[in-house]
Amino acid sequence: MASINPFEDILLSLPKPEGGEFGKYFSLPALKDSRIDKLPYSIRILLESAIRNCDNFQVTKSDVEKIIDWQNTSPKQVEIPFKPARVLLQDFTGVPAVVDLACMRDAMNRLGGDSNKINPLVPVDLVIDHSVQVDLARSENAVQINMELEFQRNNERFAFLKWGANAFHNMLVVPPGSGIVHQVNLEYLGRVVFNNAGILYPDSVVGTDSHTTMIDGLGVAGWGVGGIEAEATMLGQPMSMVLPGVVGFKLSGKLCNGVTATDLVLTVTQMLRKHGVVGKFVEFYGEGVGELSLADRATIANMSPEYGATMGFFPVDHVTLQYLKLTGRSHETVTMIEAYLRANKMFVDYNEPQVETVYSSYLELDLSIVEPCISGPKRPHDRVPLKEMKADWHSCLDSKVGFKGFAVQKESQDKVVKFDFHGQPAELKHGSVVIAAITSCTNTSNPSVMLGAALVAKKACELGLEVKPWIKTSLAPGSGVVTKYLLRSGLQQYLNQQGFHIVGYGCTTCIGNSGDLDESVANAISENDIVAAAVLSGNRNFEGRVHPLTRANYLASPPLVVAYALAGTVDIDFEKEPIGTGKNGKSVYFKDIWPSTEEVAEVVQSSVLSDMFKSTYEAITKGNPMWNNLSVPVSTLYSWDENSTYIHEPPYFKNMSMNPPGPHAVKDAYCLLNFGDSITTDHISPAGSIHKDSPAAKYLLERGVDRKDFNSYGSRRGNDEIMARGTFANIRLVNKLLNGVVGPKTIHIPTGDRLSVFDAAMRYKADGHETIVLAGAEYGSGSSRDWAAKGPMLLGVKAVIAKSFERIHRSNLVGMGIIPLCFKPGDDADSLGLTGYERYTIDLPSNISSIRPGQDIIVVTDNGKSFTCTLRFDTEVELAYFNHGGILPYVIRNLINLS
Repeated sequence: MASINPFEDILLSLPKPEGGEFGKYFSLPALKDSRIDKLPYSIRILLESAIRNCDNFQVTKSDVEKIIDWQNTSPKQVEIPFKPARVLLQDFTGVPAVVDLACMRDAMNRLGGDSNKINPLVPVDLVIDHSVQVDLARSENAVQINMELEFQRNNERFAFLKWGANAFHNMLVVPPGSGIVHQVNLEYLGRVVFNNAGILYPDSVVGTDSHTTMIDGLGVAGWGVGGIEAEATMLGQPMSMVLPGVVGFKLSGKLCNGVTATDLVLTVTQMLRKHGVVGKFVEFYGEGVGELSLADRATIANMSPEYGATMGFFPVDHVTLQYLKLTGRSHETVTMIEAYLRANKMFVDYNEPQVETVYSSYLELDLSIVEPCISGPKRPHDRVPLKEMKADWHSCLDSKVGFKGFAVQKESQDKVVKFDFHGQPAELKHGSVVIAAITSCTNTSNPSVMLGAALVAKKACELGLEVKPWIKTSLAPGSGVVTKYLLRSGLQQYLNQQGFHIVGYGCTTCIGNSGDLDESVANAISENDIVAAAVLSGNRNFEGRVHPLTRANYLASPPLVVAYALAGTVDIDFEKEPIGTGKNGKSVYFKDIWPSTEEVAEVVQSSVLSDMFKSTYEAITKGNPMWNNLSVPVSTLYSWDENSTYIHEPPYFKNMSMNPPGPHAVKDAYCLLNFGDSITTDHISPAGSIHKDSPAAKYLLERGVDRKDFNSYGSRRGNDEIMARGTFANIRLVNKLLNGVVGPKTIHIPTGDRLSVFDAAMRYKADGHETIVLAGAEYGSGSSRDWAAKGPMLLGVKAVIAKSFERIHRSNLVGMGIIPLCFKPGDDADSLGLTGYERYTIDLPSNISSIRPGQDIIVVTDNGKSFTCTLRFDTEVELAYFNHGGILPYVIRNLINLS
């Protein structure tokens, strides 16, 4: 049983300067342990949490000692519990989370427990932000029309979330149209320091989107987790994690004129990918950090998933405090934050002597060597310096199909496709830009790059350049603050003139909500096999994610998005070739439209004001008329509608009893899919449009849903029937069983039939056969998507055998009871001669106490092959989840047993 906190003696009062106290806090200096002074700041946050939550039950004194002794324990992969201060959801992940909580209440009822125990025990912030499809662009009325369309499509889903906000305690829902979750978190939700009933402690957060890490730029420890793990955290379960190593990344110097934060983050991403930071924290330090604005820091922190780290952390300093004041946090709050962090040795003051912090490894970057760049065409870490872009593009056309290749025949590389665009002559070539989107939390929270993009548009307008009308341009700010400063600066009109009208406030093109291309453009691409391009200010450019018809997708700063839209192609050398012809027939070059750093800074200084943040966020929770008019039931148990195609009761707990099922071996399983490297969660569970010929489309049509109302997979995550059918439904899926054919199909091994993955899986289940998946390196990279684990579980997948896993996805697989196995170093399916046509037996002990984290497991095939894998249950707690059939059944049984 839990006991009194053994660290009560270091619970001290934090005095106010004018008298009285802010509250009480657990003091790290009061431990009088010199090891703490050398700990990375990010580890100090884990330490404080362990001390504050220590009850010698969920968190023990030995856990605290492990963290204090980080320098010696972190190389040993020791396990620690962590209890974050809050949980962050967005609507694509929020809907299934609320569905699961509603199901858990039903299960508690059936098993005789108190269903009201299923309530968040920590604050839950849910921001509805992923529901903005770019249906209408290039229109002054785009925001209102797109919003009306979204409420028509998502009325039922929004009403369900509104019900959840009322039915569950401790849950704040930020209505649609407010902004992107991570920008709202940065500008409004982030507390930095909590004052909860008089106890002060650092803000920390886990979120169901991998880019939760953006808040690390504010000095708040935050990262993405699977939706399943987040639900357990909400219910008071400590997260079990391996105490991470911390890479110290020293920044020096300052960025050169014209270089953007986006150029910096793409450079950092490439460096950290090369260094290897998976499962580690990255902590930035050095005098160069002081040269970066808070928004620049947030841009770097945002892309932690792309460089592979759990966090990219910037400790709180004076820049952080200035940002808190700018964004409308009260004077008293900011004073309390500074006082607490200074008292607990969590504040960096560059005016004081610095105690040397010890890191696991070290990197350094002189900011002055960063140069303009973009990344692509298929991965965020494939950085291309702008001056090399034309040569790199032609190399991609020549190279075989892969991350840097399209295999276009030489004689076809210069072909021009002419077509009619609403009465105007138009043309496309390989590399033609058809989507140009200023989008994504990575950049839309950064005034420098947003106003920089507007200055590019202004200069282009003044010189007589214009974006071609067949390019789908869009601007999706991350919050209403962006609109306010664009209007105050007088620059929004120039973005409008170039087609970059505001389309909505939320995730758009970066998540795959690009909307349709004009039919004439789509036909020109598909009928002539054109390698068309999208340029977006996002963080993900995996093939098939942005749009089905853009095979080349490049990540770029917002100003570069405008520049490439003006050029109309990525096949250009900006240093030597003109972007276009301006007034009086004069050639206009890149240098003519590119603003200086000083120009941008002047506009930022005069246009970004504190009152803008205050007025935006004072109104944010009041909602809008469409949200406020949604009618929802007041019951604490949800009334499931069997006819709903948005919200459906999943089968996770249907046959659940109080007895854990125990470990399950895998016997004579067929291989459902055989993959190579870098299979992303977009491949496994796409969030974008539902293809007209897919099993999900068939399901919807059978239930009377018109094709125009299909919406996206992301918006239908509350319906397990659709999501199971959408599993492995990415149109760019490459399955080795198909011998080079690309698409969401597989071979049903017993018959040799080529079927959709869903149909093949259902045939295996009907015949009583288990299945496994073979994969290469980085399996499950990309978004922290719980349906990428839930879907395979519903398809009957019992194990995934891969060269390596992305951190969050491996955790999600564990959470759904799927066995993650890693080939031994040097081994993979090809080197072992595995074709995927074998049957696989994975022999696990029937008693959970006989299984150890990371132990060797023998896999045997029916044709006599045998090989050893590493069992990737990494902690004892994960083994407990496996024993219970997953994390959610584990939580339910524990809650009932504690009743």
